[in-house]
Amino acid sequence: MTFTLLQRIARGERDAVEACLDRYAPLVWSIARRFFRDRTEAEDAVQDVFIDLWSKASRYDPSVAEEPVFVAMIARRRLIDRLRRKRREPAAESLEAAVEVADTQASAETGGDAARAAKLLDTLRPEQREVLELSIYQGLSHSEVAGRLGIPLGTVKTHVRRGLMALRERLAPPSRHLGTA
Repeated sequence: MTFTLLQRIARGERDAVEACLDRYAPLVWSIARRFFRDRTEAEDAVQDVFIDLWSKASRYDPSVAEEPVFVAMIARRRLIDRLRRKRREPAAESLEAAVEVADTQASAETGGDAARAAKLLDTLRPEQREVLELSIYQGLSHSEVAGRLGIPLGTVKTHVRRGLMALRERLAPPSRHLGTA
């Protein structure tokens, strides 16, 4: 009795797998390229088809269909499933592009505000500027600033609070200044 390639795969013959690839890869590839224009996507789809084909090799019945017909049918079904899954996936590229644009805008706005705030630090009273610089640029806690400068913790907190309030007021748009005056 002569076995077909799929029957040999179902029997566990390793050389049948390679022979199956040699015989049916062009057929599956041509079907996959009709479904997917992207070459990488088509290659991935072909791999999936062969994995599925090998796992279902025991289901092949030569009395029902010729082996190439069975292979083409399995390929078409898997490719249709894959195409449907792809259509249901959200458009990742558009989301990534949107995040990139938002990051760029936020970075430009944050960078502009940070640059303005750094310039305005020089306009603060010396004790306010000193505690804010130690806190912002060196990352010291209020207690560490108090220890380094030898002043009470409450005084450090007062200088920080007043310095931040002064910066906030100077960073505010001009219309806010008119309304508060």
